[in-house]
Amino acid sequence: MKGGKSKTETKRADSRLSVKSKAVGKDRNPKKSSKKEKAAKDPNKPKRPASAFFVFMEEFRKQYKEKHPNNKSVSVVGKAGGDKWKAMSEADKAPYVAKAEKRKAEYNKSLQAYNKRKAEGVDAAEDAEESDKSKSEVNDDEEEDDESGDEEDDE
Repeated sequence: MKGGKSKTETKRADSRLSVKSKAVGKDRNPKKSSKKEKAAKDPNKPKRPASAFFVFMEEFRKQYKEKHPNNKSVSVVGKAGGDKWKAMSEADKAPYVAKAEKRKAEYNKSLQAYNKRKAEGVDAAEDAEESDKSKSEVNDDEEEDDESGDEEDDE
């Protein structure tokens, strides 16, 4: 070819460029590096309550399985539930909204209790550390007395 690049030459150049752009992107994006450093979740923290739609879906799944016992697809159940939820009026949704609000109120109470326990737990942990230190100091003194007593017995 006259003065033009062959297909292999252009592919090589493209592959070099794509590798460089990926490497540069990783170094410059601080959000990606921070995702790796997530804080550990507390297993004692209460779980968030289900929304009105998910309260509805709990009941809908049971009804759908009774009508369609041979259906094994989760996506089909989800789509059917979503379609029915969209078709429902506000009056039809009201009982599910009420249940969701009740669950949210219970969640807020349990979250407040959890936060209170957590705040007290931090203070209690500090007190426990201090008491452990004082106990270890007392035990160290007793061990020193025992060692000196052992030396006297040997003489």
